[in-house]
Amino acid sequence: MPIRAVLWDIDDTLFDYTGADRAGLRGHLAAEGSVGSYGSADQALARWREITDQHWGRFAAGKTDFQGQRRDRVRSFLGTEMSDAEADGWFDRYIVHFEAAWTLFPDSVAVLDRLAPDYRQAVLSNSSFGNQDRKLRVLGVRDRFEALLCAAELGVSKPDAAAFHAACDALALDPHEVAYVGNEPDIDAGGAVAAGLAGVWLDRHGLGGRPELVRITDLGQLPGLLRGDTRFGAMSAIG
Repeated sequence: MPIRAVLWDIDDTLFDYTGADRAGLRGHLAAEGSVGSYGSADQALARWREITDQHWGRFAAGKTDFQGQRRDRVRSFLGTEMSDAEADGWFDRYIVHFEAAWTLFPDSVAVLDRLAPDYRQAVLSNSSFGNQDRKLRVLGVRDRFEALLCAAELGVSKPDAAAFHAACDALALDPHEVAYVGNEPDIDAGGAVAAGLAGVWLDRHGLGGRPELVRITDLGQLPGLLRGDTRFGAMSAIG
């Protein structure tokens, strides 16, 4: 049976999260007038990303809630005890700079438009609905997706099969009728395949090394992949 819908990851797939995060933190640290205990802004940026990955992983595993992981990121980064209100205030000031740097990748809108006539489209994100709904609206693409499902509300995160199946249920489609596209080989593409979907790893940095996964290096390659062979057949990689 052919693929009838494309299910999307957002951050670092359609939206340049890493670029916005770096620009946002750099602007925030400049506004705060300090890089804290870090020797340079670059060292602070590297540590911020490590801390973000660590606490986001705790959130995905159900060990904290969405607001809690934000507060924990601030406390870990600054290395100090802070009240919830203090941590929230610091993060809120960072968010101003982060949101000012929001942008889609150059290939995002074009591929959404190319797929629209033939495929239904929806989003499954390991974030919160309010956060991602607002982001997509600000970026001008929320109306491209008929459903938006997020881990904070689902109570389960990718790569758990239940997250992918919840999205398929929202579309009233069987998993084998849905392709999932994301930038993480294990969480996104690998998780999707294990759940019975067609997984596509968007390897923007050309890392390679995962021959078992269907791989593209640019979203412009996705329509041809889907239309050339809806179950991808022998195509294990493009690019």
